[in-house]
Amino acid sequence: MVMAYWNKNWEVGVDAIDAQHKRLIDLFNELHDAMPAGIGEEKFAKVLAELKEYTVYHFGVEEDLFKQYGYADAAIHIEAHKYFIQKVDGLLKAFKSHEPEVIRETFDFLKDWLINHIVKTDKQYVPFLRSKGIK
Repeated sequence: MVMAYWNKNWEVGVDAIDAQHKRLIDLFNELHDAMPAGIGEEKFAKVLAELKEYTVYHFGVEEDLFKQYGYADAAIHIEAHKYFIQKVDGLLKAFKSHEPEVIRETFDFLKDWLINHIVKTDKQYVPFLRSKGIK
């Protein structure tokens, strides 16, 4: 069952970033489908790890663009990326320890992060990248 549908409001206007964001949304939906009530704990842990790995790749692409073009607010954005990775690492560890409510906490955190980070935070760097000719 799809929990999040890609829509125009989420587009940042940088083709490569939008494609990566779509992949993150797909992984989020896979994670939802893998919740233990659905496919099972092993699949949930695998998809969560894949989501984290792809997110690290995605963050690297953004951070490379920031560095290449000298984005002034890069440090703030990079700190948000570090927070995300630390949080997901903690959620993975909690999940593997079978802590109660970690599945719901994981899902809620990722849903909030994906939507808010894409719609609010990522859109802040778009005018800068556009001014550098990035599309």
